[in-house]
Amino acid sequence: MPKEQKTGEENKDSGQQRGNKFGDRRRRPGRNPKDRNGDEPRDEFEQRILDLARVTRVVAGGKKMNFRACVVIGNKKGKVAVALGKGADVTLAVNKAVNQAKKHLINVPLINDTIPHDVYMKDGAAKMLLKPAKKGKGVIAGGVVRIILDLAGVKNIISKILGTNNKVSNAHCTIAALSSLKPTEERKSFEVKREGETKKEEPKASSEHKTEQKVLKPKAKKSE
Repeated sequence: MPKEQKTGEENKDSGQQRGNKFGDRRRRPGRNPKDRNGDEPRDEFEQRILDLARVTRVVAGGKKMNFRACVVIGNKKGKVAVALGKGADVTLAVNKAVNQAKKHLINVPLINDTIPHDVYMKDGAAKMLLKPAKKGKGVIAGGVVRIILDLAGVKNIISKILGTNNKVSNAHCTIAALSSLKPTEERKSFEVKREGETKKEEPKASSEHKTEQKVLKPKAKKSE
């Protein structure tokens, strides 16, 4: 039997019903890719992997494989941190290291995009020397030190690794050196106090305690 042809009004009614059932769904906020940048909060810290190693642990049944990740995070405005994380997967190890680093952030005092003064730091087998540089000098550093200084927001600096080449040791030594920096005002007050203490310790030489220099005259020879 031939199918009955629906009139235009019936087609319109059936379309409205389908639209009410499927087409009138309101989009949830954040579903549109254009709105994602505005709705989703962005993390202010950038993260980079300094070292990734596969480690083993001897257990009763044999050896257990794990991954160890050394991660540095920073906002390029003076905040930076380094941490280690271990896990059965690389992603799990990195996430653990990032969460641990966020708990140990340090503030780096910056003056004209460089550090306020020289600093020498020794941490275990690692030795580090950091010196401020003029504008336009750039970051003269290598390895993990360059990555840490970049995320800390230092743009002009001179550094030298004097100890071991271990990445994890140099990373912790760099963080220790940056955390020991003091702003110029605190450093001036510290130097003034230190000078006052040294002056108090030095005894003043009075005129009474001056030692008299004895002039030795040559003895005359006896004439026979």
